[in-house]
Amino acid sequence: MNRRKFLSRGAVAAAGSLAVAQAVAQSPSLPNIRWRCASSFPKSLDTIYGGGEVIAKRVEELTGGKFQIRVFAAGEIVPAFGVVDALQQGTIECSHTASYYFVGKNKTFAFDTTLPFGMNQREQNAWIYYGGGLDLVREFFKDFGFISFPAGNTGAQMGGWWRKPVTKVADLKGVKMRIAGLGGEVMARLGAVPQQIAGGDIYPALERGAIDSAEWVGPYDDEKLGFYKVAPHYYYPGWWESNSMYSFYVNIKEWEKLPKEYQAAFEAAAYEANIDMMAKYDYKNPIALQRLVKNGVKLHAFSTDILK
Repeated sequence: MNRRKFLSRGAVAAAGSLAVAQAVAQSPSLPNIRWRCASSFPKSLDTIYGGGEVIAKRVEELTGGKFQIRVFAAGEIVPAFGVVDALQQGTIECSHTASYYFVGKNKTFAFDTTLPFGMNQREQNAWIYYGGGLDLVREFFKDFGFISFPAGNTGAQMGGWWRKPVTKVADLKGVKMRIAGLGGEVMARLGAVPQQIAGGDIYPALERGAIDSAEWVGPYDDEKLGFYKVAPHYYYPGWWESNSMYSFYVNIKEWEKLPKEYQAAFEAAAYEANIDMMAKYDYKNPIALQRLVKNGVKLHAFSTDILK
């Protein structure tokens, strides 16, 4: 794509946001609304937690401060994995999370995030936005009382941190591994013992030996969480997450109360967050991986035996 076409598309997006802001400005009767958003992520992870903040900031700007969303880190209002229950109970209006955290409720939750050996980030966006994916997941989520919006992606992830090398399937037997989504089910069938642990709790579990291995996202976040200090073997690829899409959940009753101008502002902000997170990781991950290797991290590819 040439520069002129790229700038034209950027201008169209900017014009859309400007139109929303102008519509709000011309409607002085629009109400002041304050929402609370419970994130499933710790504040220390500025990129993944930041997806919620990107939405909150843009919504406030587009509505002239009339519609404000305050983002709370995991555990500040409800636990990381308690956001769906909190939405259903009306404790919060919205949340920023990863749908596959809730496969224990129904395995269909995984489709909104990723599947083992599944689509990459571009394919996920194509399916969600144009292939009918968003309609399908929203129809499913309706039974849980909320509507979802794509709100970030990490792209392909790493294969996690391991205390000891794993070179064959037999090495996985009995290994306690922090892993989310349906990837955990695959690892269980290979003999590992999957554990569902929130991001902020992984390092302590790894440090004290409660788990032997942990996967999170990729070099930038993993370096921040310090996994390399207690598990020096870093594997790739994270075949269970060829992409990992994050979502903004909104209580459906609260969504339907919003003026259409606020709904438009919210949707525009979610689009921005979805694109923004991937761009940040694409920039930050290679630099972080170089630092990790310089600091003695042992980088390995999963063996053909394990991948087969």
